[in-house]
Amino acid sequence: MANVGNQPPQQAVNKPAPGKHGNVLPLWGNEKTMNLNPMILTNVLSSPYFKVQLYELKTYHEVVDEIYFKVTHAEPWEKGSRKTAGQTGMCGGVRGVGTGGIVSTAFCLLYKLFTLKMTRKQVMGLITHTDSPYIRALGFMYIRYTQPPADLVDWYDGFLDDEEELDVKAGGGCVMTVGRDAALLPHQTRVVLHALPPYPSACAEND
Repeated sequence: MANVGNQPPQQAVNKPAPGKHGNVLPLWGNEKTMNLNPMILTNVLSSPYFKVQLYELKTYHEVVDEIYFKVTHAEPWEKGSRKTAGQTGMCGGVRGVGTGGIVSTAFCLLYKLFTLKMTRKQVMGLITHTDSPYIRALGFMYIRYTQPPADLVDWYDGFLDDEEELDVKAGGGCVMTVGRDAALLPHQTRVVLHALPPYPSACAEND
C-alpha cells in the first residue's frame, strides 16, 4: 500500500456530511487511485478478473459475497507470483501478470469497493461483519487507504481487543487477530507485504 509516485497524497477531495459521523465519507488523497501503489493499481486495472468478473458485480452486497467466497489472504500479490513477472502465455490470463506479479483477489476486490463510493454505514458493515474475517480485513484496509489520517485511531480503537483470527499472508504463515491488525494499520508503513500510504506526522500529534 504505497503512495502514488513521489508526491504526498492530496487533501480530502470530497466533503463528509455535517457532523463527524455523517453517512457520506470524506476521501483522503487521490480520488482515482485510492492511494494505491502504482504497480498494484496497474495490475488491478489490467486484470481479467477485475475487468470481466468484477465488472458484473454492481452492488455492495454482491461484492461482499465475492469477498466471502474468494478471499483467503490480505496481501497484494499471490504467493510466488512476483517471480513470474513478465511471462506471457497462460499465466498472463490469471488476474494480471505484469511488472509486479499476479495481483491478488483481495486487492482487486478492495479497489472494486472503492469504485462503489461506499457510505460510512457500508464501511461499518464491513468491519463488523460476522461471516468472514477477510471481509473485515478489507474494510480496515479500505479505511487505511482512503480516510483522513487524523480519523484512523477513531476508526480502529474499538477493535483493538478483537480476538477473531485471520491469516494475512499469501500461502499462509502469518496468523494474527483482527485486533492486532487494527492496532498495526494506523501507524505502520508496511504490514506483511503491504506498502501503505504514509502516515503524516500531524496525525501522530492527535494520538
